[in-house]
Amino acid sequence: MGNRGMEDLIPLVNRLQDALSSVGQSCSLHLPQIAVVGGQSAGKSSVLENFVGRDFLPRGSGIVTRRPLILQLLSANTEYGEFLHCKGKKFADFDEIRQEIEAETCRLIGSNKGISAVPINLRIYSPHGNMLNLTLVDLPGITKVPVGDQPPDIEYQIRDMIMQFICRENCLILAVTPANTDLANSDALKLAKDVDPQGQRTIGVITKLDLMDRGTDAREILENRLLPLRRGYVGVVNRSQKDIDGKKDIKVALLAEKKFFLSHPAYKHMDERMGTPYLQRILNQQLTNHIRDTLPAFQSSLQSELLALNKEAELYRQYSPDDPVRRTKTLLQLVQHLAVDFEKLIEGLGDEVNIVNLSAGARINQIFHERFPYELSKIESDDRRIRREINYAIRNIHGVRTGLFTPDMAFEAIVKKQISKLKGPCVKFIDMVCQELKTTVHQCINKLSSFPKLRDETERIVTTEIQEQESKCRDQVLLLIDIQLAYINTKHEDFIGFTNTQQAHNQSHKKVVAGMAGNQVIRKGWLTISNISIMKGGSKEYWFTLTAESLSWFKDDEEKEKKYMLPLDNLKLRDVEKGFMSSKFAFAIFNTELRNVYKDYKCLELTCNSQEELDSWKASLLRAGVYPENITVDVQGNGALEILSDPQMERQVETIRNLVDSYMNIMYKTIKDLMPKTIMHLMVNSVKEFISSELLAQLYTLGECSALMDESPEQQQHREEVLCKHTALKEALAIIGEISTSTCTTPLPPPVDSSWIQPSGPAPPKNSVSAKPMNRRHAPSVPRVPTHTRLSASPSTNGLQQLAGHPNQASVPRRQPPAVPNVK
Repeated sequence: MGNRGMEDLIPLVNRLQDALSSVGQSCSLHLPQIAVVGGQSAGKSSVLENFVGRDFLPRGSGIVTRRPLILQLLSANTEYGEFLHCKGKKFADFDEIRQEIEAETCRLIGSNKGISAVPINLRIYSPHGNMLNLTLVDLPGITKVPVGDQPPDIEYQIRDMIMQFICRENCLILAVTPANTDLANSDALKLAKDVDPQGQRTIGVITKLDLMDRGTDAREILENRLLPLRRGYVGVVNRSQKDIDGKKDIKVALLAEKKFFLSHPAYKHMDERMGTPYLQRILNQQLTNHIRDTLPAFQSSLQSELLALNKEAELYRQYSPDDPVRRTKTLLQLVQHLAVDFEKLIEGLGDEVNIVNLSAGARINQIFHERFPYELSKIESDDRRIRREINYAIRNIHGVRTGLFTPDMAFEAIVKKQISKLKGPCVKFIDMVCQELKTTVHQCINKLSSFPKLRDETERIVTTEIQEQESKCRDQVLLLIDIQLAYINTKHEDFIGFTNTQQAHNQSHKKVVAGMAGNQVIRKGWLTISNISIMKGGSKEYWFTLTAESLSWFKDDEEKEKKYMLPLDNLKLRDVEKGFMSSKFAFAIFNTELRNVYKDYKCLELTCNSQEELDSWKASLLRAGVYPENITVDVQGNGALEILSDPQMERQVETIRNLVDSYMNIMYKTIKDLMPKTIMHLMVNSVKEFISSELLAQLYTLGECSALMDESPEQQQHREEVLCKHTALKEALAIIGEISTSTCTTPLPPPVDSSWIQPSGPAPPKNSVSAKPMNRRHAPSVPRVPTHTRLSASPSTNGLQQLAGHPNQASVPRRQPPAVPNVK
């Protein structure tokens, strides 16, 4: 008799497992089940066939079970088998079941002896009275040495597969060990110990008791006194290979098994709790009790899964792939969502805020106010080259004459050349924003992956529009620069003019940071000072704070212990080549007056972790007035400015230089202001407007709107899986809500000493279970319990008590094994 009260729960779990397997989620909810674990030739397959009463498992050399077999046993009026991958087909011939298992295994992993973790689901119905509802997972036998064309790491593959199943808390472990081997070295028990150290889920099965040497037995093991388990052991006797080859009937074999236990002097006192029928009853009771114990958490998991799927399943249920109206409506909704997503990413109103990297609008803003000014600074900071060009321009204008006055033509020639150089940074600026727009569009369009044609056409149309707007924007920006070249406005209100050049010269060394009030903090972050010698502590990371007036660093980001504060006066920065083995990005700060920057160091080399971080620090230093140094080599290649021997020439060069600085400051201010506005108007806003108002019309003009909404095969499969899983979850919850949890149950047996199972390390001394006199002195000490504390041996509890090591009082001989104490 099985476990009363929950006969319907095991079939429920079977149906749920089938439903989830059909959508590729067979084990996602960790359904309660029993995993059969053991070495090759341990007798696992024979135990399962004895449960069914039929030969149906493949046999042969090497790995017999190469894929997990989920075996569901159910009582019914007729006898037949069903495979999940052959729904609707009933196999009345069990030889055909064996052939189908072999064919399905070869279909997935070929005819070699490799393995796969994808399970085969087999359900067997039987009218026989000894068939009880049960769900077991037959796993590949543990092997040590590859055979034939098995991969060299077959042992680890099998162990990994077994661990995938037995590590789940909802899985009971049936550890099968042959009696004619050393139990202390049982791989099945060691694996069970690794994942179930308290022994709450492990049941031991001892096979091949009839093959032990004459004069030896496994009585102490089966009485749970030698190498005890919390749930104890059950002994079985399977058919021999000769019996299998001779097609010995399993019913006859079960009668022979019963006769073996009744007649054997070491086992006849416990024959009622030995054998295959008893093991099947115990497993039925243990599984249903285990399901009852895990039912609340299992039901909660089902409800969570159902809640997560409700919204998506409702959308899919309303969606009709072949309905033209539904297709048109879906197309409209997707384009509207695309426009909203793009605008949110640009305007910074996204539902999901990226806390790792800058993206979309934030990156464009960084390009506007950090990257573009930094590119401009590379032009305006090259002081030596400009002075040399002014010198040559003045001399060439005077020709053979010696001029008494500063020629304004030199000023105009130098200014026009400097303005022309703005084209490079401006075009690069447009390219950076264009690339960021494409990235943002691609990020939004990825949400259309369910409709590949729509995604591809949308990306093509929007990318084409971005490129067209980029071309217009480039033409407009180049036109703005040509306009500036057309007329040099020396009457501009911010231009100093020739009369104010001396005053400008006196103030040229004073740093003025536009838009900053007081000692404003510009940037904070971690940097490493890399050029400190090992004798003085070596490279070390500090927390740096950059303000409008100084660069300070602290021990950590709490800024409680300041290490140094460096004023920004007369500082410039230069690039440092990346080391051969270094992954850091470096730059250096030095004093233009050749003074030490920090202690005895002429420069301060700082490193960071990425090129983006390096560019950002350079841009921040630029805002604080620390410009890059660009040394231009002259015609002679000596890298130094040509020496001016004429004081009058020096004054003229200085005058022109100040005038050029004044006018170019106007240009820089104008370009910095106009460029972001131009790009926002001609590119960003235009693309945003195109997506929201023109994209849908462009898609309609293709004339293939119906074809655009063809789903991808992956999306079709996903939709079917979601609907199937949603239906299965609702059905399971409905059945669970109606089922009774009243069961024939007993408390879990108390803990026992299982320290003999070593998950790793050297193997214990050889101590065969066949040597009974030797084994007795190694048995762990199990305390005896007074008679009044023992569990009662009622029909409903007798099986579990006996399995845990409580022998039947009426049938115990004079030398009674010690009982395991009951923990209240």
